[in-house]
Amino acid sequence: MLALGALALLSLGACKKTGEAATAGAAGDAKGAAAPGATAAPGAGARGAPSAMVLGPGDVAEVKPGTIEASILISGDLKPIEEIAVRSRVEGDVVQVLAREGDRVTTGQLMARFESSVQEGERASALADRESAKADVANAQWNADQSEELFKAGAIAERDLRTAQQTLAAAKARLAAAEARLKASAQTAQDTRVLAPTTGIIADRTVEPGEHVSRGATLFTVVRNDVLELEAAVPARQAGELAVGQVVRFASSGLQMEGKVARISPTINPANRSITVYMQVPNRNGAIKGNAFATGRIVGQSIRNALLVPTAAVRQSARSGDKPFVYRIEGGKVQHAEVELGIVDETINMTQVLSGLAVGDQIIVGNVGALGRGMSVRVMSSETQPGRPAGGAGESAGAPGAARRDTTRAR
Repeated sequence: MLALGALALLSLGACKKTGEAATAGAAGDAKGAAAPGATAAPGAGARGAPSAMVLGPGDVAEVKPGTIEASILISGDLKPIEEIAVRSRVEGDVVQVLAREGDRVTTGQLMARFESSVQEGERASALADRESAKADVANAQWNADQSEELFKAGAIAERDLRTAQQTLAAAKARLAAAEARLKASAQTAQDTRVLAPTTGIIADRTVEPGEHVSRGATLFTVVRNDVLELEAAVPARQAGELAVGQVVRFASSGLQMEGKVARISPTINPANRSITVYMQVPNRNGAIKGNAFATGRIVGQSIRNALLVPTAAVRQSARSGDKPFVYRIEGGKVQHAEVELGIVDETINMTQVLSGLAVGDQIIVGNVGALGRGMSVRVMSSETQPGRPAGGAGESAGAPGAARRDTTRAR
């Protein structure tokens, strides 16, 4: 019996040791499985702590000084400063046309000519009438002078003196009428010659030699395009920012040019609540064609050494009355910085900051996701190439290759 009891105790002890060993082995396996995960994820020890947001170089901008301009955007067609329709002043047959479309003409240049024999005949007749009237005036003047002397001497009656004076007056009136008729006939004869009214380029020609043209018919269209004018509508709320002489920068047909505000309408259009502005730009070499579309801006104010930030970095709270703000990065943390804004230049997408930032501050641009105060961020260097592993990762990745090479040599 004693032997059987001792054997039972030995069996129970062996079973207990075996259970403890199994338990210890399971615990060891669990620790071994968890250990690699803890090494790969350093943040696992601080469960619940937020990880840093990674920002690309394009998501961050540095506050820098620069030049900014307050401007008003405009657009429209650049029209020639003058466009003149040359019309016929007489009715008749065109015998000669000396200019065509695209030709450049100068003031007074002959462009076409009408048959003028009738007009020349009328002018010659009027000229002869004037010479006859001049002779009559001279004769009547002599008679009047003689009659006055004879009247003073008592040789003739006062009636004869008055008759001589009336004859002189009638002769002078006939001379004036003859001169007026000569002037009219000379003008009619001159109108048979179609002359360029200004220096410019012929845009259109509607007459051919041999045609019979009525009075008032359009013969040519001459445009003066050494100066182009743009007519644009500016919102009435910006009317106070406009002034004659302001610089206007244009872009048209791939060319950049500069002009000035020439005129401003004194009234506001009630239909669209806008004011019309007329701007002129030099075009001496004719590089820009008439009616070309142009976009530009009226420069109202230019400020140098202003603190500038991208417009996309400026944010506005949903609550009314709150100041605009930006997200500034300080010590790897996101900070909420309220700013006071100045000029906004839409052409370069930059905004002037009057207060709230300093030169060199880093701010977040655009929509990069949900941001909050105190959030950790990390800015990726522009030299970092996407997909390229870091040095430690490269070495770790290379280790198995080295082991494979060593195994090959061993074989």
